[in-house]
Amino acid sequence: MSFEVRAWDAAGRLGELSVPRAGVTVETPALLPVVNPHVQTIEPARLGAEFGAEMLITNAYVLWGSDDLREDVEADGVHEVLGFDGAVMTDSGSFQLAEYGEIDVDTREILEFQRTIGSDVATPVDIPTPPDVPRERAAEELAETQERLEVAAAFDADEMLLNAPVQGSTHPELREAAAEHAAGTGLDVFPVGAVVPLMNAYRYGDVAEAVAAAKRGLPLDAPVHLFGAGHPMMFALAVALGCDLFDSAAYALYAKDDRYLTVGGTHHLDDLDYLPCDCPVCAGHDAEELASMSPAERHERLAEHNLHVSFGELRRVKQAIREGSLLELVETRARAHPTLLDGYRAALADVERLEATDPASKGTFFYCSGESATRPEVVRHHERLARLATPDELLVAETASGVRTDEYDETWRLVPPFGPVPPALFETYPLNAELPDRTDDRARAAAVEGVGALVAAKPDTAVTVAHRGWAAHLVAALPDGVDVVDLSG
Repeated sequence: MSFEVRAWDAAGRLGELSVPRAGVTVETPALLPVVNPHVQTIEPARLGAEFGAEMLITNAYVLWGSDDLREDVEADGVHEVLGFDGAVMTDSGSFQLAEYGEIDVDTREILEFQRTIGSDVATPVDIPTPPDVPRERAAEELAETQERLEVAAAFDADEMLLNAPVQGSTHPELREAAAEHAAGTGLDVFPVGAVVPLMNAYRYGDVAEAVAAAKRGLPLDAPVHLFGAGHPMMFALAVALGCDLFDSAAYALYAKDDRYLTVGGTHHLDDLDYLPCDCPVCAGHDAEELASMSPAERHERLAEHNLHVSFGELRRVKQAIREGSLLELVETRARAHPTLLDGYRAALADVERLEATDPASKGTFFYCSGESATRPEVVRHHERLARLATPDELLVAETASGVRTDEYDETWRLVPPFGPVPPALFETYPLNAELPDRTDDRARAAAVEGVGALVAAKPDTAVTVAHRGWAAHLVAALPDGVDVVDLSG
């Protein structure tokens, strides 16, 4: 009962995550900056005051094994040691397990430590199975993760929320089963784990499939954390898939290597003559000034820029959800890199799930690319054609000129990508869409699917389609029994 959705767009949502131990409510989607307790590129207090972070994440295993900090954090608490008064999530050492193969702590021990230091959201020690391993290994490691989730479910966490990581490697059926089990534990937040190697390899299609599989196994009201998703270029896509929380070490790690984040990708500072951003860092310095700074100062300034870009993109995503234009934003971002386009196409392959929560009425539908032809709004219209009353003789015409409409009982428009549209719906969302004059074949193919849906639902209606010069393969795809008129000649 810690999460409440306030608004939807596709599977993306604005929500509120109540974090009772911290006494705060975090608005989602939310970015959790990763704080290294030993090396703080930007002081945690600044993360809230200057950048808007309501929650951060740090590593409990690092604190547990620290000769310098363990005594202080046990005595004073993680909020006091970090100097942050928002919510704090802690990781358990699973990252170290993935990197080094073993750690010297078990789930109960690390949960007890996280409770002692005042963590607001704690994590058990799951097994982060990497991509592409054999299914047998993925299943064995998932079974061990599930045993540890049962330990976490039996743990007395008091007001501390508990993560239930969803593993399964690149096996969608394991991800879905893992999510169903995680939901059944009664734990609170559901991170999709071990996707960092996919993101580092720009395998956004596989990331989208992993998230979609996990979402299929979770209740609609389950808050989902995409572990390690810290690059702003993929926030819009991940939110549209249904992710609510992100954590980013990229802002600091990339800055250390003189890498400059943008919503379209990553640049090395040496390659920039101009700074394509209007954040305070870029407004106050030029590329040459940044390059001439000492390494420590340059690292900090670049980290600040990277955070400004990341939080700015999340605000842009939130506004897009509010106005119903999230998928337009995703389409824009997908054009920044071919693998992001793969991710968007993978998301649309799960369009029925996106449509289930997509509002029936929202902002104007903009046809931006061929991918727009497979959006939830188009699928919904095709499904709802069965609800409409039809006459005995129906003309569905791309244009009213050049055809004798008086020979038919009714005339509807043929509107790519939606297909048949009755006059009463011309000005309703999404059928009043902004469409390009130069219609592409993917939009027309979707319109053909709409005609097919109407014919299948209304077998007693004689349908005639009037088009203007459509390609032969599109005309051939129309259902049998449909009369066709070419208005182009």
